[in-house]
Amino acid sequence: MSKYLYPKIEPYERGALQLDPPHEMYWEVSGKPDGEPVVFLHGGPGAGTNSIHRRFFDPAHYRIILFDQRGAGRSKPFADLTLNTTDHLIADMEALRDHLGVDRWQVFGGSWGSTLAMAYAQRHPDRCSALVLRGIFLGSKAEVDWFLYGMQRIYPEAWRTFAEHIPEDERQDLLQAYQRRLNDPDPAIHGPAARRWSRYEGACSTLMPNRLVTDDAGSSGLGLARIEAHYFSNSFFLGDDELAQKLEVIKDVSATIVQGRYDIVCPIATADRLASLWPEATYVVVPDAGHSAMEPGIQRELVRATDRLRSR
Repeated sequence: MSKYLYPKIEPYERGALQLDPPHEMYWEVSGKPDGEPVVFLHGGPGAGTNSIHRRFFDPAHYRIILFDQRGAGRSKPFADLTLNTTDHLIADMEALRDHLGVDRWQVFGGSWGSTLAMAYAQRHPDRCSALVLRGIFLGSKAEVDWFLYGMQRIYPEAWRTFAEHIPEDERQDLLQAYQRRLNDPDPAIHGPAARRWSRYEGACSTLMPNRLVTDDAGSSGLGLARIEAHYFSNSFFLGDDELAQKLEVIKDVSATIVQGRYDIVCPIATADRLASLWPEATYVVVPDAGHSAMEPGIQRELVRATDRLRSR
C-alpha cells in the first residue's frame, strides 16, 4: 500500500456514454459530489483506468472523474480501432464534460495521458482550470523509435524477449510486424503478440524491477498493445511537433510537470525540452524514479501537485 496516496474509495456514480457507433465509453465519479472537478487521463493509448487512479486526489475536495478511452478498459467494443483518433478522444472528453455538467476541470494525465491532456487543453483552454502532467510524451517519431529500438540499450533482456517474438527477417520494422499480428482476428496470433508488447513496456517502466507493474501491463494486453500500435503508426494523429508549437495557447493555464529522472519509456529529455519552452509551468524532477505512476516518488509528487492546486 502506498503511503502517499489517499485511501481507497468507490465511485458513487458510473455509466456508459454513447459515442459514435460502435463506441460506448465507461465513466465513473468518486470523491465529493460538489467538489472541484478533476479528470484523469490514462496512458497507453489503450491502458484503461483502475481503482488506484482515484487515489491521487483528496476525496474531501475533488469530484474525481475517470473514464476509459475508446477501446480501452471497460469501454466497448474492447480494443476496437474504428473511429479511434486523438480528435475523437478530445471530442469524447467534451461530451463527458457536458454530460456531467462540468464547466471547467483540472486535467491530470501521464505518459500518453500527458499527450492527450495537452492536445485537449490546446483545443479547449477555457475548459481547463489546471494541468498536472507526468512522464511527458509529445508523440514524435524519435520517441516511437526509442520505444521500439532504443530501450534495448538499457533493457536488453526485455527488448530481446519483445523482438524475438517476430521472425528475424521482419525485425527491421517491428511496428508493422507487431501491428499485423495484433490486428489478426485469431486470438492465437494477437494474444501472444499483445502479451509480449505490453510486458515489454511494463518491464521498462520502473527504476527497480516491479512484478506488479509488469503483470498489470500484461493484463491490459490486447487493448494496450493494439491501440498503442495503431496510434504509433499514425503519428498519434498529430501534426509534426504540434504540441510544442502550440504551447502559447495554454501558457496561462496553471501546469505542473512531474518527471522521473530515470524514465526510460519517456526519457527526461522530452520533459526538459517542454519545461524550457514553458517556463510558466512548475517542473519537478523525481531523482529516484522511472516512468510508472506506481513509483513511490512519482506518487508523492503527483499528490503534492493536486494538493497544492486544492489550496488555491
